[in-house]
Amino acid sequence: MTGFLWFTEKLSRLMNVIAYIALTFIMLLTTADVVLRMFDYPIIGTFEMVGFGGAIVVGFGIPLTSWLRGQICVDFVVQSFPNWGKNAMNILTRLIGIGLFILVGYNLLLYAGDLYKSGEVSLTIKLPFYPIAYGMGVCCFIQCLVLVTDIVKIIGGKYE
Repeated sequence: MTGFLWFTEKLSRLMNVIAYIALTFIMLLTTADVVLRMFDYPIIGTFEMVGFGGAIVVGFGIPLTSWLRGQICVDFVVQSFPNWGKNAMNILTRLIGIGLFILVGYNLLLYAGDLYKSGEVSLTIKLPFYPIAYGMGVCCFIQCLVLVTDIVKIIGGKYE
């Protein structure tokens, strides 16, 4: 089972590296666009590229954030539960999250297929939308994997 946990963590970290690269690209592109606008040479398509990059940053950053539990968690009521109650609540919320992310991921893959078939592209620089939608769908399924590892850790008594 430790191999499964190791694989999930490494995959989440790899995805986070992609998010870091996209965020760096967004910052450099925005800075370059602002500077070049002062000389009347704006970068065409900056708005679209920043939008695509933002989707990559958010989607690819979710699994590691969840793995490290970096999200906001308001659990002052759950803290008053006995240990078995806390574990049951954590498992229940993870199962609901898995269901939600499967639903969203599946629909994103369907939507990406529709975008591919229609050939829809961005207005200014003609970048296709479907790779971003496919990437977001895959990110949702990897998030499901992270939530499954949370359940494994809860059952194994290794969830802190």
